[in-house]
Amino acid sequence: MFAIAFQSRQGFLLAISFIVSALVFIALADRASAEPIPVKEKQGAMYAFLVLKSPDGRVIADGDQVETIDGDKVRSRVIFRFRDGSIDDESSVYTQGAVFRLLTDHHIQKGPSFPDPVDLSINASGRTVRFRVAKTGKEKVQTEHMDLPSDLVNGLTSLVVENFPKNQAEMKVSYLAGSSKPRLVTLLVKPDGEDVYRIGGVIRHSKKFKVHIEIGGIAGVIAPLIGKQPSDIEMWVSEGEVPIFLKMVGPLYANGPIWTTEIACPTWSK
Repeated sequence: MFAIAFQSRQGFLLAISFIVSALVFIALADRASAEPIPVKEKQGAMYAFLVLKSPDGRVIADGDQVETIDGDKVRSRVIFRFRDGSIDDESSVYTQGAVFRLLTDHHIQKGPSFPDPVDLSINASGRTVRFRVAKTGKEKVQTEHMDLPSDLVNGLTSLVVENFPKNQAEMKVSYLAGSSKPRLVTLLVKPDGEDVYRIGGVIRHSKKFKVHIEIGGIAGVIAPLIGKQPSDIEMWVSEGEVPIFLKMVGPLYANGPIWTTEIACPTWSK
């Protein structure tokens, strides 16, 4: 439901890499502690309406989320159609046994709302990643083999908070950030209190989570120093017998504006 991208600062990073060599080892070792999402609530066929709002509350895109079931496989698609013609479109296939496991993911971001377009395809079982690279005004498709972890959550981020283990302090999962050179990062997910909301005139309670992006390696050590650390993302799910994603606040791309994704409801004309 969101994308992360990073811009390269190789010259600067190489010039000071000797200062942080010990910290790099710690950051890289920390990636090994990520874990798959446990299946607390299995997904079923569903259709949801979504809306995307700007920081000042204006609706800038309308969205749809569709999930269909084929045995133990779930096919999910989330698409936002922006008022300016931009598109954010992500299709995922995953299994749900004891844990959720990503099989494939294809994420496209293009149009005026996205300064750096993304077209990233992941084949988790085949450990291949396909992405478009734009250089000197030309585009080319590049395919790379990557050691993709089993806890990859591209296209599955809302499942992390919907299935967050009870009484657990935090959870770490892996995410492949799309850019001209995709790289693995870690999402550190922590409970962050509770909020209330209304359905009609009834007050209900929600759980809030904070998602912090750990870049890892030299870039992760330096990013906060040069203002490149991605903003934290906030997510809300309903309390009750079946947790349901309600809202997400955060950027959909690196250094992007803080947008709000919410569940929408129909309005009726007479």
